[in-house]
Amino acid sequence: MRARMYYAIIVLIVIALGLGSRAYGDFLPDYIAVNAGDVLWAAMIYYGIRALQGDRPLKSAIALSVLFCFAIECSQLYQSPWINAVRSTSLGGLVLGKGFLAVDLIRYSVGIAAACLIDRCCLMKARHS
Repeated sequence: MRARMYYAIIVLIVIALGLGSRAYGDFLPDYIAVNAGDVLWAAMIYYGIRALQGDRPLKSAIALSVLFCFAIECSQLYQSPWINAVRSTSLGGLVLGKGFLAVDLIRYSVGIAAACLIDRCCLMKARHS
């Protein structure tokens, strides 16, 4: 239960960082401003799955995160008035995106890998403490 709480707090921190990267992108280097939002979104998904899964293996969180992120991106290939109306809202755009970009799949992979690496390092440190 304690681990789930930590992951939930991390989700909130990553959300704040992601929203900040969008809101203050003009003050960031172009490379970071362009890529950070998607990388952080995927990291948030990973930590959210960890919060929901509890103490299941990291591989499970990685697989579910990749599956979820890739499914959301591929869903953007579907264009219909009703889903585009949802995507045109602030929350709908943040969750569902607006249009398919293959490069986003790379950004999601980087975000999940980075989140997993940080998670694994923290877990190893906690076990040795």
